[in-house]
Amino acid sequence: MRIVICGAGQVGYGIAERLAAEQNDVSVIDTSPTLVNALRERIDARGIVGHGAYPDVLAEAGAAEADMLIAVTLHDEVNMIACQVAHSIFNVPLKIARIRSQPYLQPHWQTLFATDQLPIDVVISPEIEVAEMVMRRIALPGALDSVRFASGTVALLAIECREECPILNMPLGQLSALFPDLGATVVGIFRDGDLFIPNSADQLYASDLAYVVVEQANVARTLVLFGHEEPEAGRIVIAGGGNVGLALTRAMERQKTSKRLRVIEADATRAHRLADELKRVTVLHGSALDPAILQEADISDADLMVALTNDDQVNILSSALAKRLGAKSNLVLLNGRTYHELSRSFGVDAVIDPKSVTISRVLQHVRRGRIRAVHSVQNGVAEVIEVEALDTSPLVGRPLYELQLPDGLRIGAVSRNGIFIRPNAQTRIQAKDHVVIFVKSTAVRQVEQFFRVSLEFF
Repeated sequence: MRIVICGAGQVGYGIAERLAAEQNDVSVIDTSPTLVNALRERIDARGIVGHGAYPDVLAEAGAAEADMLIAVTLHDEVNMIACQVAHSIFNVPLKIARIRSQPYLQPHWQTLFATDQLPIDVVISPEIEVAEMVMRRIALPGALDSVRFASGTVALLAIECREECPILNMPLGQLSALFPDLGATVVGIFRDGDLFIPNSADQLYASDLAYVVVEQANVARTLVLFGHEEPEAGRIVIAGGGNVGLALTRAMERQKTSKRLRVIEADATRAHRLADELKRVTVLHGSALDPAILQEADISDADLMVALTNDDQVNILSSALAKRLGAKSNLVLLNGRTYHELSRSFGVDAVIDPKSVTISRVLQHVRRGRIRAVHSVQNGVAEVIEVEALDTSPLVGRPLYELQLPDGLRIGAVSRNGIFIRPNAQTRIQAKDHVVIFVKSTAVRQVEQFFRVSLEFF
């Protein structure tokens, strides 16, 4: 597949790195020679210095032969015009744009991105995606990550195994035998910096991060089985009233998620705007690094501190200070990778990576065939993919034990007409089943080849 990417920042670079590793023909455009040179040195992709919306630059990047254009520069208007030029001049079939400014995304302007207007096939709003992820985290405080698949019948949970976890040192096959009606499958384990797909003899150890595919109806029971019975946060303090913070507080107001919600915003003009717009939220003007402001927000009684400013250092330090002042837990937005490994030493409980959220949405449209959803885990080390089985698939009608599936993947669940099925060796996939697969990035190409002829998963 030939793909042109406009923008070589963290998101553009991350997308290019993933797609180039899968043997796609990738060209990346950016106005910064420094970013382009770094990209050329590190990954197998073409780098072009120039403006992503200029026709001559797009032509140099190969837009005339491109299957897809992905516009993820820092400027919405550049992304939109790049898609328009790609459509009008080069007839690029699929155009994806990151749009961050919320005025463009209001429901009453939804026809703006129609083919006869601004021809963008897929609009990605990181702020809305991140806000939705935070909402899922708040709803399931025992999970470090949670995503729904198959119209909400299947869930993926990332669960930290603590010392008190009751199923430590137990073979996973025995776990399935003890709880046959749980509908949960451990599809991946992250241990000591390595992610692997376990077999029935593998065991969970303290400090492991287990990736579990489970029936949505059994999510709470699964968390209890792993030793997590944390109550949902009722008193929440949010640091940062930018686009993400505003999207989150709006959603929480609509769903009445929090019994008491406080927002801290450093910019006075922005704080006044938030105070006027949010009717049931207390907005405080000041720095989240100021203990007096945190105390004014009643941080000592807070169940959760959510740090969503544009500064990673502020997010980490304000969250650490909040816990020192009495907050029970915290959730931190980190845009860069610099502080991810160090965050735990500062007392950070959970991290949100907006780059990973955006890449997951892009991959959903890059993968060929009947892809319904993609979720990237551990900075792209693996993916969870929901696919629809076709009538002609070699998977259909045969028990799973007969299939020569490549290494590096695990089928976690099958959803048939909205009914959850936990797969075992005897399970037979039927046409139109939705199959949730956990696959390591090193096996994606192999899986693509395996399913290429008749299943067309990818």
